[in-house]
Amino acid sequence: MRSWSSPSVPRLAAGSGEPVQVNDSATGTLVTLGADRDDVTMYVCGITPYDATHLGHAATYLLFDELQRVLLDAGKSVRYVQNVTDVDDPLLERANATGEDWTALAQREIQLFRDDMEALRIIAPDAYVGAVEAIPQIVSAVVGLRERGAAYDVEGDTYFSVSATDSFGSVGHLDPEQMITLSAERGGDPARAGKKDPLDCLLWQAARPGEPAWDSELGPGRPGWHIECAAIALQHLGDTIDVQGGGDDLIFPHHEMSAAEAAVLTGRTPFARAYVHQAMVGYDGEKMSKSRGNLVLVSTLRESGIDPMAIRLGLLDHRHDGAWEWHDEELTAATDRLATWRAGLARPRGPEPGALVESLRRALRGGLDTPAAVAAVDAWVTTDGNDPQAPAVAAQAIDALLGIR
Repeated sequence: MRSWSSPSVPRLAAGSGEPVQVNDSATGTLVTLGADRDDVTMYVCGITPYDATHLGHAATYLLFDELQRVLLDAGKSVRYVQNVTDVDDPLLERANATGEDWTALAQREIQLFRDDMEALRIIAPDAYVGAVEAIPQIVSAVVGLRERGAAYDVEGDTYFSVSATDSFGSVGHLDPEQMITLSAERGGDPARAGKKDPLDCLLWQAARPGEPAWDSELGPGRPGWHIECAAIALQHLGDTIDVQGGGDDLIFPHHEMSAAEAAVLTGRTPFARAYVHQAMVGYDGEKMSKSRGNLVLVSTLRESGIDPMAIRLGLLDHRHDGAWEWHDEELTAATDRLATWRAGLARPRGPEPGALVESLRRALRGGLDTPAAVAAVDAWVTTDGNDPQAPAVAAQAIDALLGIR
């Protein structure tokens, strides 16, 4: 699947060589990426394209854009894969409700997502893979789970047995009751009769009347959600990846299930060396979500004339590892801050920029503390100095590390 055009990322002068650390959701600790290697692999779960990009989505993909930028600045190469769940229940339900062809709906929303990402200057993935185009790999993965005794049938549907690996539960560390509750809330079917365990998840759904289906050795049908990401990540990135990422509502069941399925297929654990998540973004007192309808859409803000760099800057002023709520006045503050930054960078001289560059690197390499990085720029652009080269050097660093042009 076609991705979008990546921005040019400036290369800064070599720094101190400090390691890049991320907040690992699975352990609650800082984990160093690529400590003994120059390459880092990253898989981030993409959209289900039945509605437009809201600020919660934007915060998620901005997080991993920032991670790529700091890794590149640290001298690492990054292999980044993102999927698109372009066939799934929410998409089909929206198409049925609106009377629109599901493929046309998906294509339109994917293009809108591309436009939003490009406007926000998000680095594109190296491989942007739709579930539909990955069906051969998904089928192969399900067959592999069958061969290992980790899959079974329920009325023609194929399920994954979570008891097939001792690693199940190692991502979210939830108790069974919590997992059952979240499974019911997030697309699972713990109450379905015939399952060996309420938490066993769907791998391949047999064809239903009026729904899309693909012929395969599993019989006509379509893939489950969790095996989609496991299969795509294994195909493009190998048996063990450095980073598995997404919103923190994916910790369970999605990332837990994908990791368990991959563990059975490869015989290796952990599936990811670090799990990095964007905490939920709220609006009007509730989690921002399509189901609640309390969305602030990136495309709507752009169409109203808001500078995408102000949107990006407003999001960067929040840490990724704690839930927060968006308020409309933040956009005004971000627009004013952007104007202050641009005025500071337009000066003929400025303070020596080395301290700014090191402050940005220190904040981002130590757990992606973007608010600290933003504060460092605030201080620099409002400080007087006599270095005629400083504004250009600072602008390049802000572009390279914060993606703000």
